[in-house]
Amino acid sequence: MPLDSHRQEFDIRPFAGAALGAEVLGLDLSRPVSEEDFQRLHRAHLDHHVLVFRDQHITPAEQVAFSRRFGELQIHVLRQFQLPEHPEVLVISNIRENGEPIGLGDAGHFWHSDLSYKETPSLGSMLHAQELPEEGGDTLFANQHLAWDSLPAWLKREVEGLQAEHWYLARYEDLRARNPWRPRLTQEQIDEVKPVVHPVVRTHPETGRRALFVSEHFTTRLLGVPEARSRELLDALFAHSTREEFIYRHQWKPHDMVFWDNRSLLHLAAGCPEHLRRKLYRTTIAGDVPF
Repeated sequence: MPLDSHRQEFDIRPFAGAALGAEVLGLDLSRPVSEEDFQRLHRAHLDHHVLVFRDQHITPAEQVAFSRRFGELQIHVLRQFQLPEHPEVLVISNIRENGEPIGLGDAGHFWHSDLSYKETPSLGSMLHAQELPEEGGDTLFANQHLAWDSLPAWLKREVEGLQAEHWYLARYEDLRARNPWRPRLTQEQIDEVKPVVHPVVRTHPETGRRALFVSEHFTTRLLGVPEARSRELLDALFAHSTREEFIYRHQWKPHDMVFWDNRSLLHLAAGCPEHLRRKLYRTTIAGDVPF
């Protein structure tokens, strides 16, 4: 049966007054998504940068299959936190079983764009709520197109054309100091995440819009700039890029699946009380080499 015979009725509603984001209501991702419906979702994702699919009762296999419609999936370096039957799924969780963490509990502690530390960073990520805390656990998204557009002229002149180093291990030991259960990396894992270089200002490959592409989590230095000046410029960019007017704060509802564009946004996990359980499943879609 052709996919287009599976058209579904659904609404895409932008969040009122927000710098980004829209919710998708009435779409069931456990059913086939027609090509026409998929193209509508793709356009909305480019327009709004974050799509919140409400009330999705889907399996990990269905999440993987829908994610693959957007491109090849990337496997996270922390393989100990992937689902054994679905290695494309990274478990984000603060839950421990038999004294051991079942997932990455401090994911998103610093502002970042997923996998910016890879030569080919991610297009986007999908995060599906499995178990939510009674309080806390919000995720914040910051629009980096707006950040670039509103950057002071002097700072634009200073950073336009520059490149920056991104490194997965930049804050890793800081995180381990806060959370000793965060695993030590093997030499093989360390070799997999060597520093890479990307432009400070990237052009979105699908829309042509420009965006800041640095983050406090993974960006270590500006190339060709004295160390002290590099630090000053990066601190100015980090502070500007997460101003309140650029941010959408997502308060999770049961069975939400959130799909965001890592080429357009930074995100941050607000955290929740340690005694409250939180578990989500993440898939990450490969993107393009930034330019």
